[in-house]
Amino acid sequence: MAFRLRLVPEKTNIDFFRWAPVTFGGSVALVVAAIILTFFMGLNFGIDFRGGTTIRTESTRAVDVGAYRQALSPLNLGDVTITEVFDPTFREDQHVAQVRIQAQEGDEAITPETIASVEAALQAYDPAITFPSVESVGPKVSGELIKTAVYSVLAATLAICGYIWLRFEWQFSVGAVVALIHDIALTIGIFSLFQLKFDLTIIAALLTILGYSINDTVVVFDRLRENLIKYKSMPLRDVMNLSVNETLSRTVLTSGTTLIALIALLVFGGDVIRGFVFAMTWGVIVGTYSSVYVAKNVVLMLGVKRDWGKKPEGGPGGTQFADIDA
Repeated sequence: MAFRLRLVPEKTNIDFFRWAPVTFGGSVALVVAAIILTFFMGLNFGIDFRGGTTIRTESTRAVDVGAYRQALSPLNLGDVTITEVFDPTFREDQHVAQVRIQAQEGDEAITPETIASVEAALQAYDPAITFPSVESVGPKVSGELIKTAVYSVLAATLAICGYIWLRFEWQFSVGAVVALIHDIALTIGIFSLFQLKFDLTIIAALLTILGYSINDTVVVFDRLRENLIKYKSMPLRDVMNLSVNETLSRTVLTSGTTLIALIALLVFGGDVIRGFVFAMTWGVIVGTYSSVYVAKNVVLMLGVKRDWGKKPEGGPGGTQFADIDA
C-alpha cells in the first residue's frame, strides 16, 4: 500500500468566519498601521531610487565580492552593491565587476574625491585592478524610476481587477483587489518598519506577489462559483466555508512547497538576492492569509447574486460570467 503524506485531513470543517472580527479586523488595522508607518518612517531606498554611481572594474584576478566589500567598508559609503559581470566574449583572464554606490546625503552626485577613495581602496586589495568606466544616476532619473515602479504596480492591480470582474462578478473583483492591497501594504510596511533596502528588485517581488496571491484567490473563488451552482439554497457563508475547506489542502501544499524553496534561498542565497527573497517569503505568507481571511470576507459583506436566470425560483445559479473559460 502506497504511503501518502497528508498535511491536511481529507475532509475539514473549519469555520473561517468564527473569528472574523479578529482576523479581518486585525488585517484592516495592520494595513492602516503599515500605511501610517510608511508615511512617517519612509522607505530605505536603494541606489535605483536614491541615485548614485556605478564604477566598472576589470582585473586579471578573480572577483571576490566579499573582499571588495571589506575593502570599501571603512569608507562608510552607505548602500554599496557589488556584482560580478559575466559575458561569453570576455577573455579567460578578464574578470569584470560593477560597484554601485548610493548618492551621499546632501550631494547631487558622488564627488570625484569619493570616487578616487573607492578606487584607491580597491587597488590596495588588487593592484592590477582598473576602472574602465564610471557612471552616475542623478536624482531626476531615480525619480522617474520611482514613478515607473508605482505605475507598474497600479497597472498590474487594475489588470487583475478587470480579469476577476469578467471571470466572476464585481463583488469578487473588489474582494480580490482588497486582498492585493492588503498584501502590498503589509509588504511595504515591513520594509519600512525594519528599514530594509527598497530597490527595483523589491518592485519585481511585489509584482510576483500580486500574481501569486491572485492565483491562490482565484482557486478559492473558482470552487466557490462551482458550489454556488451546486448548493443554491445553502447560505452564502456556509458555501464560502465549504469552498475554502475543499481547497485548503491545495493551499497548504502550494504555499508550503514554495516556502521551502524560498527559505532555502533566504538562508543560503547570499546578500545579493536576500531582499528579494525576503519580500517573496513574506508575500507568500500574507498572500495565502488574505486569500482565506480577507478576499472572501469582502465578498460576503457585499453579497453575491445567486440566480442570474429569469425565473425567481429554480433558475440557474452561479455567476454572471460563469461560462467564461480562462
